[in-house]
Amino acid sequence: MKGSKRGVDFGLLPEGWCASHTIREVTELLVETDAAQNEVTAPPATFSFGGSARLGVPFLLVHLTCIAAFFVGFSPIDLVFLVATYVPRIIGITVFYHRGLSHRAFTMRRLVRAGGAALGASAAQRGPLWWPAHHRIHHRYTDRPGDPHSPVTSSFLYSHVLWIFAPANHDTHLKEVPDLAAFKELRLMDRYHHVLPTLLAFATFGAGVGVSHLDHGLHTSGWQCLIWGFFISTVLLYHSTFAINSLAHRLGKRRFETKDASRNNGFLTFITLGEGWHNNHHRFPNSARQGMTFREPDPAWWVIRVLKALHLVDNLRPIPPQVWEEGGLRPRYSGTGKEKSA
Repeated sequence: MKGSKRGVDFGLLPEGWCASHTIREVTELLVETDAAQNEVTAPPATFSFGGSARLGVPFLLVHLTCIAAFFVGFSPIDLVFLVATYVPRIIGITVFYHRGLSHRAFTMRRLVRAGGAALGASAAQRGPLWWPAHHRIHHRYTDRPGDPHSPVTSSFLYSHVLWIFAPANHDTHLKEVPDLAAFKELRLMDRYHHVLPTLLAFATFGAGVGVSHLDHGLHTSGWQCLIWGFFISTVLLYHSTFAINSLAHRLGKRRFETKDASRNNGFLTFITLGEGWHNNHHRFPNSARQGMTFREPDPAWWVIRVLKALHLVDNLRPIPPQVWEEGGLRPRYSGTGKEKSA
């Protein structure tokens, strides 16, 4: 079943739900999901560090700690640590938090889902329920009242970062993610979302200590690797992701006349490994790929294709044929009707 007369997406139900739950329970869940989909709540464009110290204080400290880079120094190996902690975590956000969990652009085995969620959670951008829940709300009300982070209805700074501290955005809206909330491991990571970033910080420090002892010629230390490999890397991750909410709705080109202000931006694609083709994405949000031509590289799509080849993900959702035509492009399909990689 693809849906009901009431417009509820049965695809939101977790795998195996009907096998272990009664029809009544399924119906109740669908009614709750339907109600959530039709409930418009426009969060006020206000924020409060005082009301969200649990979030605001760590966020500010991560930024302020980067100043320590002027005191601990720098060596080339620190750049290796920075890249090694940035790239996997941006993949965790782009491939898993965004395309996999938020849009269900492909299916995953439970272990892969948990691993991808852990990778995303290590980026310190809240948990694997909170992030997709707010993102689904964003797509329902993009650049209209109700959008949690729009530079059209709010200020640029609010859409970039301050929205996180708005009281209306503190909680995880579980009604938005019943498919994800069905998994205990995702609920656990969401509740204790500070744990994985903290463990990564300790691991980065420990690795730095180990490397400095193995080769003194590298001129590094645990503190250097911690600052560059965790704190600076995390701040770069923050603002790369945040730029999609703000800059990708202000700067760039529009292939499709969507009802929002989304734009394609090559620079944002580079720093997020594929998320910059934002106008494409808002035209067909459930597709596993966002770049449509060779001039629109989509590294996240390449990662998904590799995962597919390794049989770790499946059922990749393609770009609909009519969207290719609307964009003035020839569909890139193989003889089996499945998309080719760019």
